Amino acid sequence: MTDCLSDNISNMKIKEFIKDFEQIIPARQAEDFDNVGLLCGNPDREISGILISHDALESVVDEAIEKDLNFIFCFHPIIFSGLKSITGKNYVERAVLKALESKIAIYAIHTAFDNDYLGVNYKICEVLGLKNQKILMPKQNQLRKLEVYVPVESAENLKNALFEAGAGNIGFYDECSFSINGNGTFRPLEGSNPVTGTQNERKNANEVLLSMIFEDYKKHQILFAMRQNHPYEEVAYQLISLENENQYTGLGRFGDLETEMDETDFLKFVKEKFNLNIIRHNNLTRKKIKRVGVLGGSGASGIKSAISAKCDAYLTGDVKYHDFFSGEDKLLICDIGHFESEQFVTQQLFEILSEKFTTFAIAKTTIKTNPVNYFI
Repeated sequence: MTDCLSDNISNMKIKEFIKDFEQIIPARQAEDFDNVGLLCGNPDREISGILISHDALESVVDEAIEKDLNFIFCFHPIIFSGLKSITGKNYVERAVLKALESKIAIYAIHTAFDNDYLGVNYKICEVLGLKNQKILMPKQNQLRKLEVYVPVESAENLKNALFEAGAGNIGFYDECSFSINGNGTFRPLEGSNPVTGTQNERKNANEVLLSMIFEDYKKHQILFAMRQNHPYEEVAYQLISLENENQYTGLGRFGDLETEMDETDFLKFVKEKFNLNIIRHNNLTRKKIKRVGVLGGSGASGIKSAISAKCDAYLTGDVKYHDFFSGEDKLLICDIGHFESEQFVTQQLFEILSEKFTTFAIAKTTIKTNPVNYFI
């Protein structure tokens, strides 16, 4: 696969691209604190091409201008919080101002990709060769169940419409549902316009109780599909919030090495796999390393979860002095660096976009955006 694909032969607008892309990786699965999605730019503008970058720095905007690519797809949001004006007084404002003046849009994915099952942490585990992978910190309170009563003869049509709207997706399965046949009653009153039955007379109907699980962010589109495809004037349904953890969405990941290692051998293994100059770590625990937890970026918040998952080692970035104590000598905490833990993201995004969007140019930046250097 090359770093740049076909010439622009598409009339796709930015908003159309975003709609299609977010069917793959929904922005709504990002953390609440995050600023993901379209950060700046006209959503009605047609895309001439996409430049993928870890960070949307001013130098990256310059590269997009040079290559005539008017859409920057980045991992980290250049605009995060507290931006009240754009006058070019710092590196953030200079990048955004130049992008706006050059009619270049910027889109950030960040924790939507961190939380994705096949996202940042999936790749880290793949590089380490971890088996039996699971989400380290599954997202909470994200699932709902729809229960709706529908006439037997309309059940299949409604079921298909709800599937099309995104209901019934569970992990790597879709079109999941459960149905119970039964007998329902209703009496149309004055002012009603029933599909079947007569006003002021009780009606017995053969109905199906149809149940489907869906992610909370799909609520509005699923209820719209239900109402549009249900024959009744008044639809009898209920939404139930589930306590189930979403085992396919969340931060971090853990899994098992094919063969356990001594701690020193494990550190050498990680250093080689990630092409690292250094690894900061706590005191050696003198235990074998078999189960490994990972969280790309700033991941000290996952240390307790790694201990709960009985991890022998935990890889992340931006670990502070006092964070190393929180391991309680129960696991080896390895700070491999913020960017270093996310170093595969640009290639991942390039592969995802290249597979889905083939009618305009897609390129990876040649600019080094990692500001951290080491004097060895």
